[in-house]
This record gives sequence, C-alpha cells and structure tokens, in this order.
Amino acid sequence: MTKFKSSMDKLIREEIAFGHIKGAACRVIHKGKVIYDTLQGYADAEQGRKMQADTIFRLFSMTKPVTAVATMILMERGLIDLREPVSKYLPEFANQKVWQENGELQDADRDVTIYDLLNMTSGIPYPDITHEPGRQMDALFRELIGRREQGEIVTTREYMRRIAEVPLVFQPGERWLYGLSADVLGGLVEVVSGMPYGEFLRKEIFEPLDMKDTGFYVPEDKIPRFAVAYDERKEPGHLIPFTESHLGEYYGEDVAFESGGCGLVSTLEDYSHFALMLLNGGTYNGKRILGPKTVEFMAKDRLSDAQKVSFVWDTLWGYGYGCLMRVFLEDGKAMQNGSAGEFGWDGWTGNYVMIDPQEDLVMLYFIQRVDSGTLPVVRKLRNVIYGALR
Repeated sequence: MTKFKSSMDKLIREEIAFGHIKGAACRVIHKGKVIYDTLQGYADAEQGRKMQADTIFRLFSMTKPVTAVATMILMERGLIDLREPVSKYLPEFANQKVWQENGELQDADRDVTIYDLLNMTSGIPYPDITHEPGRQMDALFRELIGRREQGEIVTTREYMRRIAEVPLVFQPGERWLYGLSADVLGGLVEVVSGMPYGEFLRKEIFEPLDMKDTGFYVPEDKIPRFAVAYDERKEPGHLIPFTESHLGEYYGEDVAFESGGCGLVSTLEDYSHFALMLLNGGTYNGKRILGPKTVEFMAKDRLSDAQKVSFVWDTLWGYGYGCLMRVFLEDGKAMQNGSAGEFGWDGWTGNYVMIDPQEDLVMLYFIQRVDSGTLPVVRKLRNVIYGALR
C-alpha cells in the first residue's frame, strides 16, 4: 500500500505543481475501509486557506446523481411512473416543438417522458451556441441570471416554464444529448412532492445520510469553508477566481432556483456517505434511502445503439449511460482497467465519483477548476487504484 499511496500523492502533487489546479481532496474506500485520504494545496490560494476535511465544494453536475435518487424515491413510493409524460406534472412541457435543420419547427411525435429525462434522451439542450435551440436557451439563461442579479426572485418553477418554451433539438428519445433534463427532473420532484426541491432533498436524503454540509446554499457561518472556483480559460496556464454564474447556480441563502442539474454544494465527507449508500444497495449506516433492486436499475446502461450515435465524449469511451450516470462496459474500449458495472459521474469544476459494487470500492476526487469534467489525471488515479487492489 505504501507504493500505492506514494503514486496517488505524486499524481495529485504534480497537478498542483504544474498549475492545473490549486488544491484537491481525494478519498478511496475499499471494503468499508478508507485506504487513501489526502488534502493537498489550497481551497483559496489568494487568502492562503489550505484544503481541509470540511472544505465545501460546488458539485455542479455531481448534483445529477442526487436528482436521480430523488426521482427513484418517488418511483418507489408509487407517486410517478417512468413512462409518464413530464407534462402530467409540468403542463408547460406538453405539445413541444422540435427544431429542424432548415429552421422550421415540427410538432414533437410525443411528449418527453420521465425516462427520457433520466437518460438525457429528451432533446432538451443546455445553453449552446452551436445550434438554434441552444442559442435560445443561452439567451434565456442570460436573461434569468440577469434578473436574479438585479434582485428579482426567479424560482425553479419559472425556470421550468421558460425552459419548456425552447424547441427540442430532436424528437424525444431519438438520441442522447447532455442538457437540462436533470433540472427538469428537479422541478418535477418539487411538484410531485409538494415541497421545494431543496427541502425534499434535505428531508429524504441529506438528513438521513448525515450530509450536514450539503444543500443549495452556503450559510454565512460556513462561507470561510467555501472553496474558490478557478478558471484558466481567459488566461491559459494561469488560474484566476471564477465569479460568474454558469448555469443559474447561486449559493446565497436567498436562492430561489434549486438546480437539479448543477446547484448543490457538498464536502468530500458528505458525498462519501451518498456514494456509500449507492454502493451498499441503497443503505448507509442503517438508514435505507432506496431498495437494492432500484439501485441495480440505476446502475445500468439504458441507451440504444441509435441513441449512442451522439454519445461520443472522449471521457466516455467504453461507457454506457443511464439514470444521469455513466456505466462502465468495456475496459478495452475505455483503454483502462476497471470493473464492468462501475458507475458514477463528474462535474464542471472537476469533481469525480466512482462507485464499483463488484470490488466494493468508492473513489472521490474533488477539485474546483471550471470547465474540467473528467481530467486526464483521473484516468491515471483510477488505474493506480485498481492496480493496488488485492
């Protein structure tokens, strides 16, 4: 294990030394024991605040697995059926239009379903300047973020109503597209549960799992623990603090848009509880969140061959996708070691979680560098971890 730990330390230390990141927290849990735990570099380099065990991170898209679990809770209680149209609960999503390459709009063949949202096959885009629906969504988010910055309260429900106005990129279920599906699921959970989305998550997931630092805002007394997000896009090779709102996320106590796709903050400790719950078939520390069969359902590839035509990210070679998470399928295609059935996701600021039921293994790697996703060093860290297992 000494060689394993030194290899892990070296990889993370080099990321900081090369200027790729300011700091990192990483944890590996194998068969119920923490076999690697490190805190390196800074949470706030400008203020000299080092990375700590209770540092609070922006999760961005690692919010999505939490939203998938929230959806499954409703399914287990018989409150929703995944075949149901989203419009049953969010009427604004009825009778949507689909954008055509010639600029015309076509009626959707059917309404988007909850299952479409879980698998990112809805056709609902993120803000994206490469196609017309994405450009419209970009303009919409700029407007809504601007209104919030002017002091207006812009709620999750208003975001839902406005998102539904934008044409779909393709017919529902036609192919895979990473977009606002998880945000719509958050809005759906809010309506079905009859409570604000953040309150539902707190009551049904965070409190039972003792995730005391996880939520949609950072209380004033915890701000000194909040890590700075860094950006090198404007100055390549030089990290500067990122202070904008990327997708409507906002961490003040007056937050009104609780984004199911990117809005949560958490700590390495808190998120490890969530990951262990999924690893253990829906249970953590005696508290059951989901049934084992539901977790099995979540950790499977749900994309058809036709849908996978657009599932072409370099970081997802060898993976499938389902329930807002990647699922490891082929080590040869991925060109890295690992277990079939390993699942998890990453985030825009570089956070990463890996859950492997076959090996009874969890890996968490938390950083705060925008526009990162799965960085190349994560592949190396994974290979080191799997190489050390006995």
